[in-house]
Amino acid sequence: MAIQPASNGLVTENAQQYYQGSQGFRAAAAGVNQKFITDFDTELILGDWNPVNLNYGLNNFKVYTSPSGIPGSWSEWVTSMSVGSDGRTVQLDAAPSANAYVVVQLTILTGGKYGNTEAEKAYGETVEDNYGSYQYTKLNDVINNFTVGYVGQGKLIPNAKRTDIIFHAKRAMQEFSYDTLKSIKSAELTVPASLTLVLPQDFVNYVKMSWIDPLGVKHPIYPTNNLTTSPFYTQTQDSAGIPTQDNFGNDVEGTSITQERWHKANQQFINGNFTNDFTNDMWAYNWDDLGNTIGSGYGQMYGLDPQYSQINGWFNMNEREGKISFSSNLVDKLIVLEYISDGLAYDLDSRVPKLAEEAMYAYILHALISTRINQPEYIVQRLRKEKSAKLRNAKIRLSNIKLDEIVQVMRGKSKWIKS
Repeated sequence: MAIQPASNGLVTENAQQYYQGSQGFRAAAAGVNQKFITDFDTELILGDWNPVNLNYGLNNFKVYTSPSGIPGSWSEWVTSMSVGSDGRTVQLDAAPSANAYVVVQLTILTGGKYGNTEAEKAYGETVEDNYGSYQYTKLNDVINNFTVGYVGQGKLIPNAKRTDIIFHAKRAMQEFSYDTLKSIKSAELTVPASLTLVLPQDFVNYVKMSWIDPLGVKHPIYPTNNLTTSPFYTQTQDSAGIPTQDNFGNDVEGTSITQERWHKANQQFINGNFTNDFTNDMWAYNWDDLGNTIGSGYGQMYGLDPQYSQINGWFNMNEREGKISFSSNLVDKLIVLEYISDGLAYDLDSRVPKLAEEAMYAYILHALISTRINQPEYIVQRLRKEKSAKLRNAKIRLSNIKLDEIVQVMRGKSKWIKS
């Protein structure tokens, strides 16, 4: 019989595994400790097989069995089982019924189609986290590929410690995340009555802040800039203005009076968006209730800075408390915070877009050679130029510029503007 060659394809999951997160098996006729080897791209995590134990919530999959395999006959496997060190092998320590159907279901937002009750369904986000993963390469794979392709006898780097490669790979990941990789995250939050929100755990810098209206449309929120601030030090003072100390000689910190006043401020006094609640002489355009001008100061809102004449609201970063402070008109608003992380905070972050993989190799190669002694300067400079060129290529590839989208925007530029 002819031996079939191994597949060189990079897609290892079938459609059922990728879209539904499930893989089916058939149990043996008899016997305990039966093993089922999955081939998901995601490793299986088993905190505990018993639903009453706390670590059960750490599981990213469930196992279902059925004597017939027909809908409605599936039940969750809640008997002892284990997962192999490879993260793929599931071992059922008890014997299922002879020739039973077995399904391994990764957690999914819909809960899957095998559980008969809400408690039995596999709710979670493991399947969704895997969607679109083909466009990325794991950082660990980048390190392994670099070791194979660039380190060894007869190569530019005869030998290198794996720890050195890991260090420079992580540095590359961080540097690329700031201005090259698609590392912008977004968090949907609601502004509480305190008008402050804690920064996300992996926050490095903000990109954009917006509040969401009932139609789901974004409205940009602007930074306060010079409008207000959140003081870093807020020492309490005595009657002579001297900061006071506690019994250990440390300054006593109080709440920020500046922030309290900002949170209580009526934003209409700042943005000029006056309504009928104010007297006529305070209106921006001096209209009366009937729409008639009533003064000689029409349009003469002197002193109003255009950067502040907007009604979407403001935010500023409170570095002392690690929070974001909002203006009073944003209370209870739904907002979306877009921010930059460094690409190393979580496992899912440590993925390199395939369009930037070659630039990552060039960065690591230059970093390793440039930090070694007795390296010819012309080689260091050549690698530096290659690193810069490949990084520039990666930025162009990841810029995601589409001609059709540009054309769609420019169609509006052809309209006549009538006075």
